[in-house]
Amino acid sequence: MKTLKFQNGDTMHAIGLGTWKASGSELKKAIKDAIYAGYRHIDTAKNYENEEIIGEALAEIFAEGEIFREDVFITSKLWNDSHAEGQVIPALQESLKKLKLDYLDLYLIHWPVAFRHGISFPEKPEDYLTPEEAPIIETWKQMEKAKNDGMAKHIGVSNFSEKKLKDLIGKATQKPEMNQIELHPLLQQNALLDYCKGEDILVTAYSPLGSGDRIKAMKASDEPNMMDIGVLNEIARDRSATVPQVLIAWHNHRGCAAIPKSTTKEHIVSNFKAADVALTDADMKKIAKLDRHYRYINGKFFEEESKGYKNLYDE
Repeated sequence: MKTLKFQNGDTMHAIGLGTWKASGSELKKAIKDAIYAGYRHIDTAKNYENEEIIGEALAEIFAEGEIFREDVFITSKLWNDSHAEGQVIPALQESLKKLKLDYLDLYLIHWPVAFRHGISFPEKPEDYLTPEEAPIIETWKQMEKAKNDGMAKHIGVSNFSEKKLKDLIGKATQKPEMNQIELHPLLQQNALLDYCKGEDILVTAYSPLGSGDRIKAMKASDEPNMMDIGVLNEIARDRSATVPQVLIAWHNHRGCAAIPKSTTKEHIVSNFKAADVALTDADMKKIAKLDRHYRYINGKFFEEESKGYKNLYDE
């Protein structure tokens, strides 16, 4: 299994289990299936509303005495309603309580958008805090404190553009260690990836398989299905692999982690085996030609120009 290495030498598996949209007993079983299959990287977030279930599964696994807390890299994320002064640490403490953990391996600012406290999803402009009311740097200072206090071993961001990263780095005491972004062959983001590598910021790809199971309201009527792309199917046949395995392997070949979500044991195991898929330079060149800057998660749902949130990805 390829790993990503942090500046202090800590490592993280390049293939993790994503849990967005997963819940209940199905998720609990999926966590166990994944850990027993060899996964040592689990990704969640406060907003996924599944930290409690994941915590139960992990506690039961650790209680068996064969796999220990320090063996599993666990990421969670700060929701948009806890960016203001004094809100980050309590939000992290709540996540830790639900996950039944003493620390997180990685804690991320989920989005560069702030809501009023208690707002899960904004319904009107008044539900937002402007960037002036809740500056990202002030949120980040609280993230730095969480790391300094040992509540999170590593801290980072998610959905940050190069512009937003540069602004944050210019003001921060500690730079973000991770940027979790949407990445796949249709959205390759080479410039952002190069910038992150140049700044020693690791990158994790979310929706690496296209997030086909997200709610209908988030889907475009004509959106592409990566499982149907001829080039990917050809490469999969040539490598005796599945298309999802090719997609995951592509991320790993680019030096990124990927967190495909599945609750089906067969798919969980198959995704993990992508670690054994070796893509050739010719394969990578073919996939490079697929880029069309297509976003499955376009961020429009958080754009509120009257509150200072326009063109979320700065493009």
